[in-house]
Amino acid sequence: MLRIAVLVSGGGTNLQAIIDSIENNKITNASIEVVVSNNKNAHALERAKKHGIKAECISPKDFQTREEFNEALIKSMDDNRIDLIVLAGFLVVIPAKMIEKYRNRIINVHPSLIPSFCGTGNYGLKVHEGVLSRGVKVTGATVHFVDEGTDTGPIILQKAVSVLDGDTPEILQRRVMEEAEWVIMPEAIDLIANGRVAIEGNRTVIKQA
Repeated sequence: MLRIAVLVSGGGTNLQAIIDSIENNKITNASIEVVVSNNKNAHALERAKKHGIKAECISPKDFQTREEFNEALIKSMDDNRIDLIVLAGFLVVIPAKMIEKYRNRIINVHPSLIPSFCGTGNYGLKVHEGVLSRGVKVTGATVHFVDEGTDTGPIILQKAVSVLDGDTPEILQRRVMEEAEWVIMPEAIDLIANGRVAIEGNRTVIKQA
């Protein structure tokens, strides 16, 4: 059984998609052991509690140094014996020490088709604003492993979403979440939980079931 930690900062819509997929058996051989947020007011923490999942707030604001925060975050992962860390809208930089310790065991969902609209400063509505300002016709989402770069780790899954006339950043954000993020994040977790993802260099290989 794959023991998962989900790290969030806000509403937790991707967390809810993961919870629903586990409860509906779209994700098998996996369980969420803890949800961690850097924001004590994040609705994601309430979503976790509603489903009987352990919820913690670990915020940089509660520590004198960033190193102390980093150590507390890693300690939570270790104490909960986590196999896979899922970044679902976590707006805190993951410490290098944690990436090294959990090499190829941290995944992130990004609201674009990497390598387009990725890198420092590109997250949330900023991505969709960029898509619309450039007149892009097709966008989407990407689930990838996390490495020391920004959105540079091996890609697991991608799903395209059409950009429509009349889209605003908010409308496009919602469509990308519904049609892509909430689909490929649970799918990627299920693939990992069932041993179907292998990494070769900076590429992933999806094994047949």
